Amino acid sequence: MHDASTGSDSSTGNTARPSRRAVLAATAGLTAALAVPTTARAATPGDDRRLRALISRMTLEEKVGQLFVMRVYGASATDPDQADIDANLKEIGVRTAAELIAKYRVGGIIYFAWAHNTHDPRQIAGLSDGIQCASLAQPRGLPVLIATDQEHGAVCRVGKPATLFPGAMAIGAGGSRADAHTLGRVSGTELRAMGINQDYSPDSDVNVNPANPVIGVRSFGADPDAVAALVAAEVTGYQAARVAATAKHFPGHGDTATDSHTGLPVITHSRELWEKLDAVPFRAAIAAGIDSIMTAHIQFPALDDSGDPATLSHPILTGILRGELGYDGVVITDSLGMEGVRVKYGDDRVPVLALKAGVDQLLNPPSLDVAWNAVLKAVRSGELTESRLDESILRILRLKARLGLFDDPRAGRTDLDRVGTPAHLAAADRIAGRTTTLLVNEDDTLPFSPRTQPRVLVVGADPASPSATDGPPTAVLAAALTELGFTATALSTGTAPSAATIAKAVAAAQDADAVVVATYNVTAGSSQTTLVRQLLATGRPVAAVAVRNPYDVAQYPAVKACLASYGWTDVEVRAAARVIAGDVPPRGKLPVPVQRADDPTQVLYPIGYGLTY
Repeated sequence: MHDASTGSDSSTGNTARPSRRAVLAATAGLTAALAVPTTARAATPGDDRRLRALISRMTLEEKVGQLFVMRVYGASATDPDQADIDANLKEIGVRTAAELIAKYRVGGIIYFAWAHNTHDPRQIAGLSDGIQCASLAQPRGLPVLIATDQEHGAVCRVGKPATLFPGAMAIGAGGSRADAHTLGRVSGTELRAMGINQDYSPDSDVNVNPANPVIGVRSFGADPDAVAALVAAEVTGYQAARVAATAKHFPGHGDTATDSHTGLPVITHSRELWEKLDAVPFRAAIAAGIDSIMTAHIQFPALDDSGDPATLSHPILTGILRGELGYDGVVITDSLGMEGVRVKYGDDRVPVLALKAGVDQLLNPPSLDVAWNAVLKAVRSGELTESRLDESILRILRLKARLGLFDDPRAGRTDLDRVGTPAHLAAADRIAGRTTTLLVNEDDTLPFSPRTQPRVLVVGADPASPSATDGPPTAVLAAALTELGFTATALSTGTAPSAATIAKAVAAAQDADAVVVATYNVTAGSSQTTLVRQLLATGRPVAAVAVRNPYDVAQYPAVKACLASYGWTDVEVRAAARVIAGDVPPRGKLPVPVQRADDPTQVLYPIGYGLTY
């Protein structure tokens, strides 16, 4: 890929950045016609009249397009690399983002790192402006909702030099609403500077199932009231930055043992349990004025016994979310390419059924052509009414107006200086410093001392870095400990170390004064437990760091020191290093309970547990 970071102010590599004049000229007619205030507030009847008048002038094809949020490959809206052109032609039948907008008039675009949308801030801003310019240049052109999954922690699409915060469960361990608000405000400020105006965060699931393969540390925790408070705080942070926050995954994905990317999970909660557990954070998000809510591809028989996933459920989305919870904002599906929503119906039926259930935005269908034409056909046949589409489009346009996109949708060129500032990075480090949780510290094994234990070996799992961070975690840990006065070396042993790899680590431990071992989602049969056990047998002081799920500690009961970092991004790993070195005391408290490995009915460490020095 071309290195866009070498581009000048007027150009980002091969990405021509539309001028402010071009974008403002394209919006001028809309702004004059709408005169919708750009400050975030409830829409007035006058605002709705202007938006309805706009809808009345749209063609049916334009209306259908407004409902879709689609992926597109490339770092530029008009001049992507050839490999991205080829991918677009294969998957979407267009060459570029500009052609996608011209053909389908989509109302939203979603950015992914793997789609080569997010190289660096200036390139991202250029892509965003190019998308807005392409859309506004169309007849009756509208600004675009540009979205991404910037949850922080395990799920991030925009990496360095943007500020990367600890993930949700780490924030849950810190327990600070102010920190959750700061995360939303700072992250939103940086996203908005790059032209991204909708974030699919915060995850509002209550993670009560330790075996949950898809949520886990993406959740703030297992206490619904604590989760609700942090969700609301993060939402208000994003709102302060004029970025639409998205609570997900309604009606609650926290108690699943199946990944909805690959299957259809079933939630067995009673209606009463749902009210006390899953519903609580979503009610808090709605009370905080949440801009959009994302559906879950899960079966929830107590709420709808039809066997349909919630994404396609009228009783869940219209009956409960709209009716009982009183939510009238934008409802967006989770990705329509996920298996959980495709197991029962074909890709031509899914978008139609989602709209009939009460959805407004249709996210990332596997084939846009199939989905777009299916909705068009459903309206022409009378299965869907045009007035039903108008309801969803009004909600979408209200959101665009509330975000100020009719006034000026472009990325802020001068605001790019606010991406990854020293103040923002320092805030992320401070917040991370309040999240690391000390679970075990027998015989005062920690903190390690650079005076008496100068040589530290760092071994363990090195999962792929989740968000363009430096990584891998063993190297980051070793570098951080070296900066803190140790002589630390890293030896990656992986998530499933072989006998030979374990033997190599044990041999290296003989030459160390202390050992740090990073573990990742340890299960009963994992050879990571063998690694920990054999390192303990060397007699060297050993500190284990669970770099994802905190449940690892139950799998190695003999360890004398164990920390939970809840994530393996640089900011979380560096915070753990500071605790190991005694540079800061551990302050985090478990936001989920840890059950015994040999008897899951027994709680080993309860919510709120955490040691300190």
